[in-house]
Amino acid sequence: MAEYLSGRNAVREALLADRRRIQRVLLAEGVAEQGIIAEILDLCRKRDLAPTRAPRPELERLSDDRTHQGIIAQVSSYPYVELDAILRAAQAATEPAFLLVLDSLQDPQNVGALLRTADAVGVHGVIIPTRRAAQITPAVSRASAGAAEHLPVARVTNIARVIDMLQREGIWVAGLEGRPDAQDYRQANLDLPLALVLGSEGQGLRRLVAERCDFLLRIPMRGRVSSLNVSVAGALALYWAWHAREPI
Repeated sequence: MAEYLSGRNAVREALLADRRRIQRVLLAEGVAEQGIIAEILDLCRKRDLAPTRAPRPELERLSDDRTHQGIIAQVSSYPYVELDAILRAAQAATEPAFLLVLDSLQDPQNVGALLRTADAVGVHGVIIPTRRAAQITPAVSRASAGAAEHLPVARVTNIARVIDMLQREGIWVAGLEGRPDAQDYRQANLDLPLALVLGSEGQGLRRLVAERCDFLLRIPMRGRVSSLNVSVAGALALYWAWHAREPI
């Protein structure tokens, strides 16, 4: 099924990643061929694609919102991978496995922001549920600034069972949860084969998922609010894990 990717970063990264079939690229009339647009046009030429100029209302009709930034690409559906492919990639890396598991996140903006951070810190792959969770839609790709186009993402039917499998593969599973009995994330040993699990907005980790984790992490709070947005909390934990692996 074809999708419409909108936004300059998302379109550029889809072309760079070369994981989707690009059917056509529409460029809004009047958009200057400079900066990222010039990069996109060069990538199109290398793939023998001829972008078409179109009125802005046409792009707005095809985009899921109006933030198309003057460019849209009609592409094949998102190329999910099998979980085994992520595990093989992690095993082949010259560093401990580093995975991100998203347990039923609903907001595409949060998922996109987390994928952007995951790519930045070198996560080997991301695991999401097939049901009752945000999938990797064009909105998620745009929110990730195109990082979703590069990251291997697997969909699974049961997160709790996947945690069991990851543990059998020698991967430690840490859940991020603001419970008093959870460990301060700054004091945890994260320099090991690791899968970081993040719960949904508002609800956090589901009970069975939290019980399966090897240990829980919390981010201490000094102010009056009781928690951070999941994408912010996840970014802190992901960067701290990266720092544990590559200390300055």
